[in-house]
Amino acid sequence: MLKRRRFKQTKTLHERLAEEAAQLREEARTLAPGRRRETLLRRARQDETAMQIDAWLHSPGLRTPS
Repeated sequence: MLKRRRFKQTKTLHERLAEEAAQLREEARTLAPGRRRETLLRRARQDETAMQIDAWLHSPGLRTPS
């Protein structure tokens, strides 16, 4: 049986997503318009959406259904 490699994250999910989105946007900025550039921008938008969803899920206003 394969053993999972585990490690402790040193940065929060929000920090990792923000860094990746910024890096993807920077890389897309250097490319000419085309498929690769659009793919990078789409991934950056997905990271930003994930950050918003994570913030919403961890907001104090969110309550469990009763």
